[in-house]
This record gives sequence, structure tokens and C-alpha cells, in this order.
Amino acid sequence: MVTASLDATFAALSDPTRRAILARLAEGEATVSELVAPFQLSQPAISKHLKVLEKAGLITRGRDAQRRPCRIEARPLAEANAWLEGYRKIWEANFDRLDALRPAGRAETRAPVIRRSMR
Repeated sequence: MVTASLDATFAALSDPTRRAILARLAEGEATVSELVAPFQLSQPAISKHLKVLEKAGLITRGRDAQRRPCRIEARPLAEANAWLEGYRKIWEANFDRLDALRPAGRAETRAPVIRRSMR
């Protein structure tokens, strides 16, 4: 179900540490120990974050001899982007309607600057 998938994706993305892990994995695969290095968190704490990301489908963990590299998965992010895209179109249409209401010749309306005398 798409709603459950989106809920899991946005729940996983709600944490800044998990977003930072995804940003690192966007550069290429990494092991858990490589992911622990930039954070002031223990390996078990990072592993818990990885489990949340894995459950949401945002990462996968492979097996390469004794290494277990983590990789980012594009599908859940693409689904979230597609969902957000619908709302972006709505907001752009709203802004276009607001622009149409703006008087001609006035590209921008700004509040007047009030200057106070220094007496």
C-alpha cells in the first residue's frame, strides 16, 4: 500500500541523523563502521537508525565477504517525491493566481520604509 510506504518513508526521514546517513549513502555504499565515524553516536545507536531506514526500504544491506555494505534505495524517495510533486503543482497554481491579481506594472509590492528623524 502506497500510504503505508509513504508513512514509513517520512517517519524515517523525520530524524536528522537518518537524513545525514542517507546523504552519506548518496555518495556511495558504506559499512556500519564507516557510517559511525562522523557521528558522536555508538555503533548500536547507528544500527538502530539503519534498521529504521531498512524497514522503510530506504536502504539495503548487502554481504561482501565479511563486510555488510549499506546502499541507498531510490524507489521510496521517488515515491515521496511523486507525492510531493502533486502538492508543488497546487502551490504553483495558487501563486500563478496570486500573480494574476497583482496590479499591472507592479512587479513587487513592498511596505514603505518609514524613516524616523534623529532629533
